[in-house]
Amino acid sequence: MRLAVGADHAGVGYKDLLATELREAGHDVVDVGTHGTDSVDYPDFALAVAERVAGGDAERGIVICGSAVGVCIAANKVPGVRAGVCHDTYSAAQGVDHDDMNVLCLGERVIGIALARAIADAFLGANFSAEPRHRRRLGKVLDIEARHMRGGGDR
Repeated sequence: MRLAVGADHAGVGYKDLLATELREAGHDVVDVGTHGTDSVDYPDFALAVAERVAGGDAERGIVICGSAVGVCIAANKVPGVRAGVCHDTYSAAQGVDHDDMNVLCLGERVIGIALARAIADAFLGANFSAEPRHRRRLGKVLDIEARHMRGGGDR
């Protein structure tokens, strides 16, 4: 699978480890940075991952910051991105299966690396079920997105 990964300074440790392990597992990984522990702004890296996923350059993305909240908020501003904070394997798999989540958000200051690996595996191993109820609900989410895009209707 082609993946985009990114992190701010608070998530770079996990990003580097996961990117290496995902490559070793056979994934094509594009690392958008950051590449050090100097303070940087999380929206820059969430945007870089989100744009690659929304644009089709990556099938899925993983973004990491201290809590996962900031990168999730930023990534979800990009139309076509469905990012979720997941700190357990159930949410990571169900987020894809039921909601067609395409960007995983992890908090390096919240979970350990072994759990982060397991969550990434659950996320990457899941597929959207396309059951009628899930397609219907996703359609409603996409309608909300379309209504609230710039120039896309009433606000």
